[in-house]
Amino acid sequence: MEPNQSEIAFEFLPIIRVYEVTVCFSNILNHRTGVSSKDVTIASESNLTARLYLPKLTKENQKLSLLVYFHGGAFCVSSPFNSKYHSYLNTLGAEANVVAVSVNYRKAPEHPLPAAYDDAWVALQWVVSH
Repeated sequence: MEPNQSEIAFEFLPIIRVYEVTVCFSNILNHRTGVSSKDVTIASESNLTARLYLPKLTKENQKLSLLVYFHGGAFCVSSPFNSKYHSYLNTLGAEANVVAVSVNYRKAPEHPLPAAYDDAWVALQWVVSH
C-alpha cells in the first residue's frame, strides 16, 4: 500500500522516506529517563503485542527516529515486558532520542518457527502503516 503524498514529509528514493507521524501516548512514565511507554495490540487474532517507548520531547513537532526491537531469547523465552528489556529500552530511548517498538512475538514450543518470523513481518507492516 502506497502512502498518500500528504503523509510523506521528505523523500530521497530509493533510500530515504520520512513520514509525518502523530503519536499520542496515555501511558506509564519512567521518571528516571523521562521515557513514556505503552502496550498496544498489533494483531488480535495471533495475540501479537508490542510495547512502545517515546522519549521526552524537547520541542513541539519534533522529528524522531524509529527503532523496531526484537528481544533475545532464541524465539522460545522472555518477552519485551521483562524488566531487563524494559529498562534497556527506556535508557536507549532517552539516550538515543528514538521512538522504540518492542515486539512480543509468539514463542516455541507452543508456536514453532516460522510463527515468530511471521509475527515479525506483521509487526513491521504495522509499524510502516502507522
